[in-house]
Amino acid sequence: MRNRLLVDGAVHSQRAPEPVGLYPHARRVGNLLFLSGVGPRERGSKVIPGVTLDADGNVVAYDLEIQCRSVFQNVRTVLEDAGARWEDLVDVTVYLTNMKRDFPTYNRLWAEAFQGVAEPPCRTTLEIGALPTPIAIELKCLAVIPETRP
Repeated sequence: MRNRLLVDGAVHSQRAPEPVGLYPHARRVGNLLFLSGVGPRERGSKVIPGVTLDADGNVVAYDLEIQCRSVFQNVRTVLEDAGARWEDLVDVTVYLTNMKRDFPTYNRLWAEAFQGVAEPPCRTTLEIGALPTPIAIELKCLAVIPETRP
């Protein structure tokens, strides 16, 4: 559980991308871990892997596969820094900005990411008009940390 700061159940990761607002990366309540929305940004910058922006900050092109791999890694980082693991996820809400275009890629990468996991989490996938930064995907997660772990 290194690289984290836990204050009153709030988890502030020192490795995950900084939140874009006033909220923690996660909040632990008993053995439940609620993650704030996690996107594919890189820590310490506004860089979004797989996104090409024009001079005005508008998305010109994006690669959802790159964004998926980045968001999965960011979720793993928050989970680890909170004392949990990828396998502890029990429910994930996925926000995509283009369901028709991106769902097949996302669904393939989801299956790859959970290959070998005995009990993959429940999942709900929604299309939304926009996210707070120029990203095409965001995950909202709930994990249960086994009582055998602190």
